[in-house]
Amino acid sequence: MDITIQLPDDFQETTIQELLEKEWLVPRKVRHFLRTRKNVTVNGQPAQFHFSVKAGDNVSLHFDSEDYSVPTAYIGDPSSLTILFEDEQLIVLDKPAGIKTHPNTPEEHDTLLNQLAGYLVPKGQFPYVVHRLDRETSGCIVFAKNPFILPILGRMLEQKKIYRRYQAFVSGKIKQQSLTINKRIGRHRHDRRKRVVDPKKGDLAVTHVEKAFYDPSKNQTAIFCILDTGRTHQIRVHLSSEGHSIVGDSLYEGMAAKRLMLHAYELHLLHPFTNEKITVQAAPGLW
Repeated sequence: MDITIQLPDDFQETTIQELLEKEWLVPRKVRHFLRTRKNVTVNGQPAQFHFSVKAGDNVSLHFDSEDYSVPTAYIGDPSSLTILFEDEQLIVLDKPAGIKTHPNTPEEHDTLLNQLAGYLVPKGQFPYVVHRLDRETSGCIVFAKNPFILPILGRMLEQKKIYRRYQAFVSGKIKQQSLTINKRIGRHRHDRRKRVVDPKKGDLAVTHVEKAFYDPSKNQTAIFCILDTGRTHQIRVHLSSEGHSIVGDSLYEGMAAKRLMLHAYELHLLHPFTNEKITVQAAPGLW
């Protein structure tokens, strides 16, 4: 695998060692191989790790097969994929409701990851899961196209540098125009599928809610949600705890509907290598 990245105009000069370790999060073992095999070049010339790099430089890395393990997955049918953004490093899809993000066992063949593998593997690439959406949730989802960028995107997610905005319909009327739900979430004691608000042992979870409109004929409120954290079922648990379960959420006692009315509508991020602003929408959404 070969990666070539032109450092962006606002890049602050640093050493190759610092770039690989601190900015690009290349694992220690892989850095060792890059150094000993002289698999780093800058502007086409072999480079040592103490060399400095600056804006505009082209940094090329060559990875041997043993540097990163090669995953396997059943190759699915890519014909139904909706691609919102793609470059050599990452891809953003519009996930349909009713399909899992990735398989949990080798026997599962009908997930989004399998479909994406069917698209990428013939091109010599493979998808890597950056984050997931519940089976019932639709909308924007990011996959890495190589193991090199995967930890970088993971760190961006942790540092809230990947902005995600959701649409939802919830039961009842939310009176406030906006609210923030800050309640810790943990596992349900008796149902492995569920999560619950657990003030003592739960993980920190913060959801910001903005009301879009109220539909009195259905007694439903349309809302936008922005997450500060990414706990399993976070939006569903938080809204249920406020007495406003998501419509169609049978697991958390929501009103009956043909599907879970939760949609990852919008996603923003700055590309970690080019600083390009990527903005995608999984339109038309729920309204």
